Amino acid sequence: MSIINDDSKYIANTYARFPLAIVKGKGALAYDEAGKEYIDLGSGIAVNAFGYSDDEWVKAVTGQLSKVQHTSNLYYTEPCTRLAKMLCEKTGAKKVFFGNSGAEANECAIKVARKYAEDKGIEGAKIITLNNSFHGRTLATLAATGQDVFHKSFLPLPDGFLHIDAGDIDAFKALAEKENVAAIMMEMVQGEGGVMPLTEEFVKEVCRIAKEKDILVMVDEVQTGNGRCGSLYAYMNYGITPDVVTTAKGLGGGLPIGCCMMFEKTENVLKSGDHGSTFGGNPIAAAGAVSIIERIDDKLLSEVKEKSEMIFSSLTGAKGVKSVSGQGLMIGIETEKDAGEVIKECMGKGVLVIKAKNKVRLLPPLNIKKEELKKALDIIKSCL
Repeated sequence: MSIINDDSKYIANTYARFPLAIVKGKGALAYDEAGKEYIDLGSGIAVNAFGYSDDEWVKAVTGQLSKVQHTSNLYYTEPCTRLAKMLCEKTGAKKVFFGNSGAEANECAIKVARKYAEDKGIEGAKIITLNNSFHGRTLATLAATGQDVFHKSFLPLPDGFLHIDAGDIDAFKALAEKENVAAIMMEMVQGEGGVMPLTEEFVKEVCRIAKEKDILVMVDEVQTGNGRCGSLYAYMNYGITPDVVTTAKGLGGGLPIGCCMMFEKTENVLKSGDHGSTFGGNPIAAAGAVSIIERIDDKLLSEVKEKSEMIFSSLTGAKGVKSVSGQGLMIGIETEKDAGEVIKECMGKGVLVIKAKNKVRLLPPLNIKKEELKKALDIIKSCL
C-alpha cells in the first residue's frame, strides 16, 4: 500500500485512480503488489498496442537506449526519420511532425489549419469540431473538444472553434457558407464521447463539401489509430483521404509520442520556425514506434476484426447489455447496471476495464490471446 499512500501524498490529485498498483505485466496480463493476476482490457487507454513488456518492443527500445537516448532537433537521427518514412508510405501522407502526446499532435493540426487559411489571405478562420468530441486537455484542444464538462473552471478558452452535432450535415453546410472555415476536425469513433462511430454517409458528405469549399479535413486518430479499429487508421474504414491526420497512444506502444501527418494539400504549410518540440521525435520513443508500426500488417488487422466480432457476438443481446458500439478493438458496452459498479466488480474478479461516459469501454491489446479474451468476456458477463 506504500505506492498508493505515497501517490496520494505527493502527486497532484488529478486522477480518480482505482485502488490498484500494477507492478509488472506481460502481454494482456497485469499483476499487483500481492501477485494477483488481471486480464487488462484497457491497455493503458489504447497505448500498449502489443500489451505489457512486448519482447520486440523492449528489444527495439533498449537497443536504441544504448546508442542515443536524445539529441536536439537541430540534428538528424535515424529512428524518427525511419518512422516518418513508414507512416508516409503506409498512409499517403507527405510530411509528419512529431510531438509527445495526442494533444500536442492536435495542437499542431490546429496551427496547420490556421496557417493554411492565413496563407490564402483569410484572417480569423474557424475550425469546426463535433459535439461529444474529445481532442485533448491543453487550452486550445479543450476549446476544440465539444463537451462542456471539460471546459468548466478553465474559461476563457481560446476562440476560433465552432461545434456541430455528429451527423448534422445541414449544420456543416450552413457554417461552411457563412463562416470563414479553415478546417473540420473529427474522430471517426468518438472515444471519450461514448465509443460512437460516425456514419459513412456523414463522413463522405463532409469530405465532399470540404473539397468543394477548400476546407481542410482533419482526422483525430489519437485513440482510433494504429490498428485499433481494424485498419491501420480508422479513416481507412470510410474510404476517404484526409488533409491532416493526428495520432498518438498506440503509436509508441508505451512511450510518449504524438504525430501530425500532413497530406498533399498541407505538406508545405509549416516552415522553419513555425513549430517545434524539444522531445518530439525522441530516438527511443521513435524506435519503439517503428517496432509497433512495422508489425501492424494485414494478418494482425484480420485478427483484430475476428476478435472484434467475437466481442460483439458474445455481448450483443447478453443479459444486462443494452447496446454494444464501436469498431475493431475499441468497444463500448451500454449496461443496465451502473457502469462504475460493473467496472469495480470486474476488477474484483481479475478483469480490468474502463469507462466512457455511461459505458464500459474495452481497449484490449491488439494481440490479446483469444482464450484470454474469452475468459475476460465470461467474467464481464457474470458482472452484468
